[in-house]
Amino acid sequence: MGRPGLGGARREIGGRYSAHVSAVAQCRATAGERLREALGAAFGPERPEFTVQGVTVWGSPGAALVDIAQDPDDLLVVGTGARGPLRRLVRRSVARYCHTHAVCPVLGVPPSPLLATYATTHRRNLWHMPLDPREAV
Repeated sequence: MGRPGLGGARREIGGRYSAHVSAVAQCRATAGERLREALGAAFGPERPEFTVQGVTVWGSPGAALVDIAQDPDDLLVVGTGARGPLRRLVRRSVARYCHTHAVCPVLGVPPSPLLATYATTHRRNLWHMPLDPREAV
């Protein structure tokens, strides 16, 4: 529906459980493109010796991953992520869901130790605090 003052631009209303059909199609196309870019960045021009299949689905992350990896020969790789106490209360762990419900092996990958250093440096930059190069090592 168009709104005055937006130059006749069309805005579509949608949400998690009800979205306009073209908005869903656009989201799906964007997700597919991002997946192709990520696989291209991960593997480059050389193809791995194993089969890689990119699939985009709509749903909650844990359930969607477990539904896709139904073959016992599959390997489901999930990031465990750094989760503070507040985040644990608000969001369920996708990795824990996958470990609990998957029929195939699940590999949980912890975050890089450099991520904590990056976060600290980023916070110090936001607060304009002086940086000591010896702390980053």
